[in-house]
Amino acid sequence: MRTLRRRPPHDIGGRSAFSVFQRIDQLKVIVTGGAGFIGCNAADRYMRRGDEVVVIDDLSRRGAEKNLEWLRSRGKFTFERGDIRDERAMREIFQANKDAGLILHLAGQVAVTISVNDPRLDFDINALGTFNVLEAVRLAGIDAPLIYSSTNKVYGGMEDVGVTERDGRYSYADLPGGVSEERTLDFHSPYGCSKGAADQYVRDYHRIYGVRGVVFRQSCIYGYRQFGFEDQGWVAWFTIASLLGQPITVYGDGKQVRDILFVDDLVDAFEAAAQRIDVTAGRIYNIGGGPTNVISLLDLLAHLERRLGKRLKYERADWRPGDQRVFVSDISKAEKELGWSPRTSWEHGLDKLYEWVASNREIFV
Repeated sequence: MRTLRRRPPHDIGGRSAFSVFQRIDQLKVIVTGGAGFIGCNAADRYMRRGDEVVVIDDLSRRGAEKNLEWLRSRGKFTFERGDIRDERAMREIFQANKDAGLILHLAGQVAVTISVNDPRLDFDINALGTFNVLEAVRLAGIDAPLIYSSTNKVYGGMEDVGVTERDGRYSYADLPGGVSEERTLDFHSPYGCSKGAADQYVRDYHRIYGVRGVVFRQSCIYGYRQFGFEDQGWVAWFTIASLLGQPITVYGDGKQVRDILFVDDLVDAFEAAAQRIDVTAGRIYNIGGGPTNVISLLDLLAHLERRLGKRLKYERADWRPGDQRVFVSDISKAEKELGWSPRTSWEHGLDKLYEWVASNREIFV
């Protein structure tokens, strides 16, 4: 990878997170799923730096075409319409871009419910698709850092971990720092299996073939350009639904909690891992908001009510299968080895998401 020079930490605020690193020379960045929520934010970051960006996407996900159109308004990049399930297409694209300096593998099937309804589709996209990407990188001889977007769902239901209720929401009884990477894997649900298999393939391709892969087991990511829906992207979904007056359903009692991470902070973590690839290659990191950015579903609704200045009406339904009462990432390994930590508080991040949705209502219609 071409050299990056670390700059001293500073208060970045807003969208200026991209100034954390100073580019010495131009980089070619490949982003699979580059028209998705995280992908387009990452692509935009590198485009604004003046880097050469290659976006790979099949545009199958809702909002992808709108995100691609937005990216085109932001600057120049190369778009390759391709499906990661297509082995030949992946080999051709990566062979043509073997001078890449960074690969972000963000394409995937992202919803547990879809995986339950169509496990073969889920496997083909997440497990086989990631295998195709890794093989394409190996066969092209690309030595660039490859960062894979995995999930905390690889830890399963964690039924053995004690959960208590404090201040109207659930929390771990004995894990004040959250769940660490040392937690035993338990691939629960087809989604957990497919992402977990890919997660381990990325790790092993470093051991066996020297592909410089890094795995991020991500918690709840939210932010600009997220077209959330009820089964996935819940922070965005509730924000969009509340502003557009769409029906809202709360599954369970609403006291379930997650650590949430603003998308700008995630892209900072991508950069930090790439910057330190001699340390991070072959390693796995839990990436989320951590213990200081934990909210419940009811906390989110209360925040939205304050912004709207009115009470929200919503329906209640039974717990969904496999819905954990708590998940909080222990991010201390990432803080230590990447020199990274979240910069956006959950309150500030929710305000930025709310304001973006309020200013762009027309794209959700």
